[in-house]
Amino acid sequence: MEETMVVIVGAGPAGLATSACLNRLSIPNIVLEREDCYASLWKKRSYDRLKLHLAKQFCHLPYMDFPPNAPTYVPKNGFIDYLDNYVSHFGITPRYLRSVESVIYDSDAEKWQIVVKNMTTTDNVIETEVYTSRFLVVASGENSQGTIPDIDGLDSYGGEYIHSNQYENGRKFRGKDVLVVGCGNSGMEIAYDLWNWGANTSIVVRNPVHVLTKEMVKMAMIMSQYLPCKAVDIITVAISRLKYGKLSKYGIRMPTKGPFHLKETTGRSPVIDVGTISKIKSGEIKVLPGMECIKDNEVVFTNGATVQFDAIVFATGYKSTVRNWLKGSYESFDEKGMPKRSFPYHWKGGNGIYNAGFSRRGLRGISSDAQNIANDIYINITAD
Repeated sequence: MEETMVVIVGAGPAGLATSACLNRLSIPNIVLEREDCYASLWKKRSYDRLKLHLAKQFCHLPYMDFPPNAPTYVPKNGFIDYLDNYVSHFGITPRYLRSVESVIYDSDAEKWQIVVKNMTTTDNVIETEVYTSRFLVVASGENSQGTIPDIDGLDSYGGEYIHSNQYENGRKFRGKDVLVVGCGNSGMEIAYDLWNWGANTSIVVRNPVHVLTKEMVKMAMIMSQYLPCKAVDIITVAISRLKYGKLSKYGIRMPTKGPFHLKETTGRSPVIDVGTISKIKSGEIKVLPGMECIKDNEVVFTNGATVQFDAIVFATGYKSTVRNWLKGSYESFDEKGMPKRSFPYHWKGGNGIYNAGFSRRGLRGISSDAQNIANDIYINITAD
């Protein structure tokens, strides 16, 4: 059994940022990571053309800006380089291949007990480790596990289907008929990438979405420092309409609420267009409604259309896996593994449990969470 002041579960950007903030305050912490590297979602499960959707001044982690020569919208490999430098600079040393099996609060000892499988052994013998800590930071995030909807006939589908976290690029899909399910940023960008690689691309657009350019979002982020959200939404939607016209005739409906109101209240981001909309307007990327079922290689849609596809990419989001291992603590996390307290008080639970990266506010939210958590732990320690 090993005891420390803080155990952090997860070495994504949220876990790294929290460890860095704690290290600056000389607070001992251990970061546990189930994969063999930090930021595994970025390093192993993101597509090649991915860039940060917000300008770099809104995406840095605490106490380290992006280099001055970094582009405004940092590409995937640039962000990974930034994280490499961040880890080195703040002396963060995650323990890899540690799968957290159970976490429970010992009310008598007033400590957290974390049971972990150590998968680093070379003789195929998995060892169990036990850690105890006064404080626990859940940094496994909202995007811990990709989700694919339960669609009738999917199990017998004759083509290939993958989640977007397995998609790298469209090279192997050249000349094939490919359906992208999901019209968020990943879905729209993957659809464009597939078209760019020569795939015959269709995309399911089931829910209303706002479509903006990255310049519109940057402008809105700056305006939000001076104007209320409602005013920012009115201006941004007006500019979007001027840019894109009436998208409903192409099968894309606009929500009744504004893009940044929806982001604040539901966590759902507007689509930042990378060129997909022009291909939809030209008919080079086809828009289809919701899926009804699958029959062999054919997909039946809610409008009655039946179309054959060689492959399907599900850009249908992620879910938290916290409830797979966190026992009890229902006053802090709900049954879906999400914080029970709403923003901006979401980051702190009871009995010394915290969460980083669950605010649905991207890297900017992660930065705020990490600083709040480290400062609160410091206050608790120094008050003793």
